[in-house]
Amino acid sequence: MKAFVLQPLQEALNALLLQGVIPDVPAQLELDRPKQVEHGHLASNIALLLAKKAGRKPRELADAIIAALPASPWIVRTEIAGPGFINFFLSPAAFHAVIEKIQTEQNQFGSNQRGEQQKLQLEFVSANPTGPLHVGHGRGAAYGASLANILRFNGYDIFCEYYVNDAGRQMDILAASVYMRYLEAAGLLPWPFPDNSYRGAYVREIAAQLRTQCGDRLEHAAANIPNLPAMEDADAAVDTLIAHLKQSLGNDYRVLHSAGLDEILNDIRNDLEQFGVHYERWYSERQLVDSGAVDRATAELEAAGHCYIQDGALWFRSTAFGDDKDRVLRRENGAYTYFASDVAYHAEKFARGFTHVLDMWGADHHGYVPRVKAALKALGLDDEKLEVVLVQFAILYRGAEKVSMSTRAGEFVTLRELREEVGNDAARFFYVLRRADQHLDFDLDLAKKHSEENPVFYIQYAHARVYSMLRQATEKGLSLPADNERALDCLQDSRELALADALWRFPEVVHNAARDREPHQIAFYLRDLAAAFHTYYNSTKILVEETPLRHARLTLCKGVAQTIANGLKLLGVSAPEQM
Repeated sequence: MKAFVLQPLQEALNALLLQGVIPDVPAQLELDRPKQVEHGHLASNIALLLAKKAGRKPRELADAIIAALPASPWIVRTEIAGPGFINFFLSPAAFHAVIEKIQTEQNQFGSNQRGEQQKLQLEFVSANPTGPLHVGHGRGAAYGASLANILRFNGYDIFCEYYVNDAGRQMDILAASVYMRYLEAAGLLPWPFPDNSYRGAYVREIAAQLRTQCGDRLEHAAANIPNLPAMEDADAAVDTLIAHLKQSLGNDYRVLHSAGLDEILNDIRNDLEQFGVHYERWYSERQLVDSGAVDRATAELEAAGHCYIQDGALWFRSTAFGDDKDRVLRRENGAYTYFASDVAYHAEKFARGFTHVLDMWGADHHGYVPRVKAALKALGLDDEKLEVVLVQFAILYRGAEKVSMSTRAGEFVTLRELREEVGNDAARFFYVLRRADQHLDFDLDLAKKHSEENPVFYIQYAHARVYSMLRQATEKGLSLPADNERALDCLQDSRELALADALWRFPEVVHNAARDREPHQIAFYLRDLAAAFHTYYNSTKILVEETPLRHARLTLCKGVAQTIANGLKLLGVSAPEQM
């Protein structure tokens, strides 16, 4: 809609430039939407911006700009407000145009090509495969998938990736936990199950499958097993057990390790697929290590003089690149740290030709941002092309009671359980109702309500209401508008024009949501659009006898339904035609 004003405004300024009234014309003109329609549909502060350079008072210059405006079928009048703002009032035809645009573009209404097919890599969720996804992970999944949809709608070439932490200590702890349950099932565990191991019921299930697969073949490692309870340091005790299992089981340790990894990773894949979250690639950390990428990245940092040895460990001098302290790349025992893998992984991302890399990490990983950026700078890469969005975990409430969450203890509500209880639509929508970096209290009771209090139900009901009207019209023998209906001149009521104005806002919201990385802007817009439609529906008879007016109003309503459907699709939420 802004184009209806920007073009004549540009022509007016160009004319004033030729006349010597103003010294220059800004490269980009901006228009704002007044909060109250009484102050116009659009407003410009251009007279205020140019007055000093032009040597004129702002209101005087505003008068000159208005006088230079060419005739336009879209602008019915202008007025000067305050110190020199120019308010523009648009004709009904300007609002009818959006309805025609929706009819033409259908499910592409709101999209744009501002991204110019730039290649963006999005990495999100990437939870350690040490247990099922819980409701905390669900927020990152919903946010990442929604943002990917929004960026694609803005013309970006999006590549979604899940980084599988299938190497390192946490996976070894899972393997040790599975082995202890494997022994326990046969009555061979010599001491109580340790608190610092993974204790969820899923570990017992994996151990039972391992016993079915291997029988008693792995029991021999129980001989001379370390006495963990006797060790004061719980973490050191688990590390001792891991070292014992690796030595005792030999090649069979990989069988044990894979038993937990494969089962949990398959569960995560299925869970996310059913949640409508899809990836172009599942990237294995173990393959990254085995390919020599970590060795190469570390060697490159050493060769450039950015590393030093201290206490037998290899350190990266990250303080030289803005980090608050130096970081260990390789421990004194020769094992690489998670940070070393992160460095190699991010270097490899840019080697694949992505113009921008967008990581979505849990808020507890905020300290990783400066160290990874420091490593990229040290490797000669542009760290500004790495963007990290920190996602706060969601907190689940049942009524007023907060649900405790502990992955190790196995006390958590899984994402699958949440989806089964409230449904995918409510889960996807509620997860993106706040900015990613804000805490989110997930109201389980509200998500299940079938009332206007529940925003996703309220929005879906607006969509279904349009289709209900279309069915009612058919049942009454009333004709329906054609898909290319253009007879909209009878839409003159202020409520109808206000609803069409709300539709004009959608493309702008889509652009802003991508620019700001904020899917919640789409959610808020849809809630406001649904409210505007319900108000219009309750105050206006739509299925009137007069065919032209009925067709025009139904065409407007179909435009609302199409816009709601487009917005919900970006958020991974369905748009039912019946409720």
